[in-house]
Amino acid sequence: MRITISGKNLDITEGLRSAVEEKLSRLEKYFTPDTIVNVTLSVTKKRCQKMEVTIPVKGHIIRAEQESNDMYVTIDLVEEVIESQLKKYRQKLVSQQQASGNFKQEFIDSEASEEEEIQIIRSKKFGMKPMFPEDACIQMELLGHAFYVFRNAETGEVNVVYKRRDGNYGLIEADN
Repeated sequence: MRITISGKNLDITEGLRSAVEEKLSRLEKYFTPDTIVNVTLSVTKKRCQKMEVTIPVKGHIIRAEQESNDMYVTIDLVEEVIESQLKKYRQKLVSQQQASGNFKQEFIDSEASEEEEIQIIRSKKFGMKPMFPEDACIQMELLGHAFYVFRNAETGEVNVVYKRRDGNYGLIEADN
């Protein structure tokens, strides 16, 4: 794995660099040597230590973002999240017999535990009347949800509004 580490509002010390490389080297058992891992370490205005990791793999991106008051704790959290995502993704690779791309064959062939399988336990159908994104945000807040699916009155397309970690709202639109 080739790890690229960058910093925002933070100087990358040798100690931080070695801690990130040591933790992420645990993921080498999953990836081929030519896999690129992009790491961004930053300090937010609230003095939170934040780490973002993106790993592009054959048409998909494995991404984890965590923050805490201690960068070393954040590094531990991100490594755990990525490992969990990889175990779920392995099941998808095996069940759909996709090309493994950047993954080692041993990882693909290893047995998945039952807890790793993705199970849809509930399905829901509902009518979608057209509304504007701002109205969808209000409806989402009234329901107490973190996201809301609606038909956009301006475009007629199905969109999603969601509450961001920073307290603002996001809009997801299909790219046709």
